Amino acid sequence: MADIRPFPAIRPAKGKEADIAALPYDVYSRAEAREAVKDRPLSFLRIDRAETQLPEDMDLYDSRVYEKAKELLWGMVANGDFVQDEKPCYYLYELTMNGRSQTGIVACASVDDYLESRIKKHENTRREKEEDRVRHVDVCGAQTGPIFLAYRGREDLKKLVEREKQKEPLFDFVSEDGIRHRGWKISGPAELQAIRQAFADMDALYIADGHHRAASAVRVGVKRREEHPGYTGEEEFNYFLSVIFPDDELLIMDYNRVVKDLNGLSPEEFLEKLGEFFEIRKLPEAAHPGRKGEIALFLEEQWYLLTLKARYADSDPVEGLDVSLLQNLVLGPVLGIQDPKTDKRIDFVGGIRGLSELERRVHTDMKAAFAMYPTSIGELFAVADEGRLMPPKSTWFEPKLRSGLFIHALQQAEG
Repeated sequence: MADIRPFPAIRPAKGKEADIAALPYDVYSRAEAREAVKDRPLSFLRIDRAETQLPEDMDLYDSRVYEKAKELLWGMVANGDFVQDEKPCYYLYELTMNGRSQTGIVACASVDDYLESRIKKHENTRREKEEDRVRHVDVCGAQTGPIFLAYRGREDLKKLVEREKQKEPLFDFVSEDGIRHRGWKISGPAELQAIRQAFADMDALYIADGHHRAASAVRVGVKRREEHPGYTGEEEFNYFLSVIFPDDELLIMDYNRVVKDLNGLSPEEFLEKLGEFFEIRKLPEAAHPGRKGEIALFLEEQWYLLTLKARYADSDPVEGLDVSLLQNLVLGPVLGIQDPKTDKRIDFVGGIRGLSELERRVHTDMKAAFAMYPTSIGELFAVADEGRLMPPKSTWFEPKLRSGLFIHALQQAEG
């Protein structure tokens, strides 16, 4: 019984979408964020990272940063850079990368569904990382970054979405990274009811990406409830901004590992140790692993394909993940990397950067690279269904949802 409801989005005025849309706040360092907003006076990153509009030496978490974000957001609403729909609607958001499209339903998910685990997690969050977005959302009075949710695909929703996409889009633009973004508004009463009912029929939704944004949004909702003890449950603060995609349209890329040294072993000794767990063969050139249980290794200018020996396979949803097997068989016992979250001898490289980036790292600051086969969405669901957690850096989703295309106000627009 997922409670997914329509809402009156604040969204860019016609023709301003490409100028406003921005990558998520947390993909930039402080210096990168400041550089990214230069010559982009409408970029939503100015709001999501409002310190870019203040003196460089100001503390990132100074209260004036959050007040500046609020001033910029509602100033753009007052200026007409944003418009707000009068009635609650659902929206569609389609992203196309390298010829592949995925279309999500933009809606508000329920704080209670999150608290009662009908919206399932697969990652832990760090409270200190949540704190920044809690203050940002609370002071702005709006959720500015959507949570990326997934559901098990349904034929009725697929058909409804395809019908709606035949209509004129709200926006259609290509961002600087070559990704095409299109959006539609769904306002017909029959369609609104059909979408709400389809989600009500679902037992669970899953956080694909954005665990910290989700945790922060929920904390603001709980805080507002405490401040309004007579709340009815219908107020906007009981819901948070989400884009919800069918599982069969999602792309999870590989999330690869590079290590600084071989823990005192020679390359020959290391390969000998690996031979206990894997069948090893040399590859003529760089190549991605082709299936679960395979890992490509780059060591001493040579690519190898490691294929897990059958006796080491594990049917457990967490322990059987390729990233877990690599950690439990190799990184921990052989290389002495017990806690990959904190160990400085390991780093992680998103698959979007390609195998050439792994070679570059080995040529510069690392000794060996492991190219992983991507975790599947089915594996993610299986872990979340058991109420368990994935190992760190298990999934890399592409493309990233843009912020600023849909905003959920927690109260009526302010001047």
